[in-house]
Amino acid sequence: MGVSSVGVGSSILTQDVLDQLREVDEAAQITPIDLSLANENDKKEALLVIDASMDNLIDSINEIKSQSLYDERKTEVSGVAVEVTAFANSDVQDFTLSVNVLATKQIEESGAFTSNSELIANAAGSMNINIDGQDFTIDYDETTTITDLKNLINDAAGDKVDATIVQINDGEFRLFVSSIDTGTTQDITMTDNSAQLKDGRATTEMTAIQSGIDAEFTFNGQAITRTSNNIDDLITGLNITLKEVGTSVVSVSQDRDNIMEKFGSFVEKYNAAIAQLNTMTKSTTESDERGIFSGESMIKNMKRTIEDLVLSIGGGVGNMVDYGFDVDQDGVMTLDQDTLNSTLDDDSSNVEVFFAGGDFDNGDGTTTTVDGAFSEFSTVVEGYTKYDATLDQFKNSITDTISALEDRKTTATERLDAKYEILKQQFIAYDLMISKLNSASSMFIEMANTSTAAANN
Repeated sequence: MGVSSVGVGSSILTQDVLDQLREVDEAAQITPIDLSLANENDKKEALLVIDASMDNLIDSINEIKSQSLYDERKTEVSGVAVEVTAFANSDVQDFTLSVNVLATKQIEESGAFTSNSELIANAAGSMNINIDGQDFTIDYDETTTITDLKNLINDAAGDKVDATIVQINDGEFRLFVSSIDTGTTQDITMTDNSAQLKDGRATTEMTAIQSGIDAEFTFNGQAITRTSNNIDDLITGLNITLKEVGTSVVSVSQDRDNIMEKFGSFVEKYNAAIAQLNTMTKSTTESDERGIFSGESMIKNMKRTIEDLVLSIGGGVGNMVDYGFDVDQDGVMTLDQDTLNSTLDDDSSNVEVFFAGGDFDNGDGTTTTVDGAFSEFSTVVEGYTKYDATLDQFKNSITDTISALEDRKTTATERLDAKYEILKQQFIAYDLMISKLNSASSMFIEMANTSTAAANN
C-alpha cells in the first residue's frame, strides 16, 4: 500500500494535523492571555459600578456637610386665618396672629352703556386717572368706544389699575376699574380734562362699590395695620399672608423632616456603596461566588477605611455613634432618628457643629474647632474618588494591563502564524517527496508483479 499526504491523498501530513497542532499551541500560549484579558475587562466594568456608587455617596454627603442644612425652617399654622412661609435661618419661635380686617382693593363702577361698542366722546380730548397719588393721561377721540377706553386705561395704567367691561343685563354694560394693590391709599379718581366726553358715565358717575382699606391684625396682642394682606416686613425671614378674619397660632421650627430625609439618603447611599464593595471583595473557595476584587488589597482597604469612619471621625469631640449612627458586622449602617432628634433637642448648636464644623462647646468654658464629621467623611472618600486619586490610578493600572495583554496576544498570535506558515510549507515539501516515492513504489511493484507473472508461466 502506498504512502499519501497533502495533495496526494496521504492520511498523515494533512491540514487537520496542522489545525490540531495549532489548537494545542493556542491552548498553551493564547488561551491564558484571553482568560487574563477577560478578567481585567471584568475588573474594569466592576470598577465603573464602584465609581458610580461612590459618586452617589459623595453627592449625598455634599447635601449634608454644610451649615445650611440646619438653617432650613418649617411652619405649622393652626386655623385658616393666615398662611406663613419661613425662609432659611429665620428665628425659631411661636406667636399668635389675629386678623380683624382684611385689606381690600378700591373698585369703581361706571354708569351703564347700551353696548360695549358705544362711542364715549364728541371730539378728541383727554382724561386723567389718579391712583395712589399718581396721574395717568388717557387720550380719546370721537371714534373711541367704551371697549377702546378699557384698553387705553390698561395700556397706560396697567401697573396700578385693572379695567374690564361686564355685561350686567341685556343692553347694560358697565366699566369696572379696580386697583392692583390694596389699602386706603388706592383711591381712584377719573377726570375729563377736555370736556369732550358725552356724559359723566366714565368719570363723574363712577361709583366706588368697594373701598380700599388697610389690613388690621394683632401680633401676640399688639395691634398692627398694613396696606396689604401679603406681609414680609413684620418678622425677618417670614412671609405672612392674611387669609380670613380669625386667629391662628404659628410655630416656626427647624425643618427636622428635611434633615432626617437627607441623613436617610446618606445612609442609603452608604449602604449601597458598601454592598457593592462587599460583593466585589468577597473571599470564598467557590469560584462562582468569589468577588472580582477578592485579591485586590487596595479595594479591600478602601472598604475597611470607609467602614471605620463612623467610629473614627469627629474631631476629637465624639463620633457619629453618639448621634444615632451605627454600623453592624456586615458593614450595614443604620440611623436611630430618635437618638438624633434627642441630641438636637438637647443641644442643637453642638450637633450642628459636630456635623458641619465650627467651634464645639466642651461645656467647661472651652471650645474645640472641628471641621465637621461629614467634611471629614467627604475628604476620606474623595481621597479615593476624586480625579487622579486612588481609584483613578487603579483604573489606569487595569487599562495598562489590558493593553500589555493585548500586545502579548498579538505577538504570540504572530509567532504562531509564522510557525504554522513554515510548517505548512514543510508539509507541502514533504508531500512532493512522498509523491515521488509513491510513483517509484508503484513502478517497482508493477515490475515485480510482471517478473513474478513471467516466472510462473
